[in-house]
Amino acid sequence: MNGNDLLYQLSLTLIDDIGAVQAKNLIEHFGDANAVFKAKKKELSSIEGIGEIRASKIKSFDHFNEAEQEIAFCEKHHIEILFLTDHNYPTRLLNCYDPPTILFYRGNADVNNSKIISIIGTRNNTDYGKQITEKFIADIQSNNILIVSGLAFGIDSIAHKAALHNNLPTIGVLAHGLDTIYPSQHKLLAKEMLLNGGLLTEFRKKNKSR
Repeated sequence: MNGNDLLYQLSLTLIDDIGAVQAKNLIEHFGDANAVFKAKKKELSSIEGIGEIRASKIKSFDHFNEAEQEIAFCEKHHIEILFLTDHNYPTRLLNCYDPPTILFYRGNADVNNSKIISIIGTRNNTDYGKQITEKFIADIQSNNILIVSGLAFGIDSIAHKAALHNNLPTIGVLAHGLDTIYPSQHKLLAKEMLLNGGLLTEFRKKNKSR
């Protein structure tokens, strides 16, 4: 992939009123994001879910500098940008009607591991909930399973910690960009996860230029 490919892929997610479904339709029709920006307005407007208004917004888009800033940030912090047509994009998500167009990933775990279990739960767990979560993960330790959770308080963090304790890779799916960790109390846990697992999100870093 060259720099222009990534620039257009990120820019596609910055266009007003172009969400995951519209982006997916555009890529299925044109093949790649570069071709979307080079297409004529008439052809764009004929795509399902686009129409003249969205086609006009594609043709008038001029915030490529935001995409360049995001690329620079990702390069600096060793963040991998996964576009929905990339071979290393989480293929299970492609079964969704509206898979995220772009994902940001930092880590060393295989997001397409053949065995993945997601463990999520209450932030206000009981001792019993903690014990069950830890025992369950210990019991599957020998199966090379990737543990996915949300890095939140409670069961989420317990699952991540138990995975690390049992030498299982664990990925935290975040509801914010990789320029921050929330809750902040989990910064050390997140750092440990980068050594055997990772952090994944569909959100860009906070942008203050617009």
